Amino acid sequence: MADVSHRPGDIAAHPDVSEMRDRYARVLGGRGIVGVDGLLLLAGLYAAISPWTVHFAPTAPQLAQNNLIMGIAVAVLALCLTMAPDRMQGMSMACAAIGVWLIVSPWVVIRHPETGAMWNNIITGAVICLLGLAAAGMMMRNKRES
Repeated sequence: MADVSHRPGDIAAHPDVSEMRDRYARVLGGRGIVGVDGLLLLAGLYAAISPWTVHFAPTAPQLAQNNLIMGIAVAVLALCLTMAPDRMQGMSMACAAIGVWLIVSPWVVIRHPETGAMWNNIITGAVICLLGLAAAGMMMRNKRES
C-alpha cells in the first residue's frame, strides 16, 4: 500500500527554489503599483460615468462623449497596467496625458462649459494625471531596483 501521509513541506530540495523565491520577491515588491493601478481604474470608470452623475450630459453631449471615451481608455489602460506591468510601463504616462486632456477638454470641446462640468473635469483629470505619474514613478523605481 502506498504512503499518502502528508509530511511537513520543505522546498529547499526543489529544483526551482531560487526562481520561485525571486518571483515571490518581485510580486511582493510590486504591490504598491497594483494599488495605484486600482485607483486609476476607479478614476477612469468615474470619468466615464461622470456626465450622468453630475448631470451635464444633456446640456453638453460632446463633452459627455469625450468623458465616456477617455474614461474607458483610462480604465482599460489601468487594467492592462495591473495585468502586465513590465510590458505596459510606458502607458502609465499615457494616463497622465489623458488626465491633462480631461482638464482642458471643457474649453476645447465646448467653448463655455457649465461650472459643474468644468470642476468635474478639472478634479477628475488632476486625479488621473497624478495617479498616472505615480504609477510611472513606481514602475521606474522598481525596474531600477531589479
